Amino acid sequence: MLIRYTLNQQQLLIPAQDDNITRETLASSLWLDLLNPDDEERELMESLHSQPLPDTEDVEEIEASARSYQDEAGLHVHSLFLHMVDDRHRNTSVAFTITDNQLITLREREIPAFRLMRMRARRMRGLVEDPMSILLALFEIKIDDLADTLEEVYTQLEETSNFVLEDNDNNIEEALDELARQEDTNGKVRLCLMDTQRALSFLLRRGKLSAMHAETARELLRDIDSLLPHNSFVFDKINFLMDAAQGFISIKQSQIIKIFSIAAVVFLPPTVIASIYGMNFDLMPELHWQLGYPWALGLMFLSGVAPYVFFKLKGWL
Repeated sequence: MLIRYTLNQQQLLIPAQDDNITRETLASSLWLDLLNPDDEERELMESLHSQPLPDTEDVEEIEASARSYQDEAGLHVHSLFLHMVDDRHRNTSVAFTITDNQLITLREREIPAFRLMRMRARRMRGLVEDPMSILLALFEIKIDDLADTLEEVYTQLEETSNFVLEDNDNNIEEALDELARQEDTNGKVRLCLMDTQRALSFLLRRGKLSAMHAETARELLRDIDSLLPHNSFVFDKINFLMDAAQGFISIKQSQIIKIFSIAAVVFLPPTVIASIYGMNFDLMPELHWQLGYPWALGLMFLSGVAPYVFFKLKGWL
């Protein structure tokens, strides 16, 4: 899908009757947003800018030189955006190309930050005025969304903390599953923050930003700097709760093993006595005792009760 936006009276609009997109209409657009484009749309864009669009593998490259660079076509920035896929958070790279009069975005799937950007731009006059302002507005929305996600993770972490630490009858394995999900989300948030930090630093160095845009970029970097310590704190809390949950599991397992160990010790002496009197030797004095059978039973009973009483007195049970 190819969506083009124009600036009309300080509002970012999608032109009506835009079924017949040509090179001329694309060249006059302020923002060209390619959402999982087909071959025809790719060919049209490549003919417009005389260079191929990056493939998925190129967009997902993690090297700094591949994610932020400049060439004759303009500035290229690949940035991660966090969104939900099948009830799990996922980072998706979006390719940005910034020229003097146009912003081009290439992405595989719909991302909530882009929907919110369209809504804000339609309602707020003066929100965007050039390609760089659109990019910075998208980054601002992304950082706000990352902050909300961190708050959501922390809120869920408080609930998991109560689940783990206050009620020992709960299923700790469920808590471990939830902690693993929270750790995964928090890790993706950190990766997204650091990736955005690199992108903004690149724009400040190479983007030739106006004074207003440069100040906006610095404010976004300060927001990221304030979120990273909170992100680290959440990591520490998750690790603590994981250690605590695993400790409780180990304690429960130790208690079970202790019961089996004590049971083995309690039943060992009676087993030895029963084994002795179960021998088939001819010369055994007790074989001809009238009270031999109750004697053996009583001896087995006492030998089993004695270890139990001893453990009880020691507080091991």
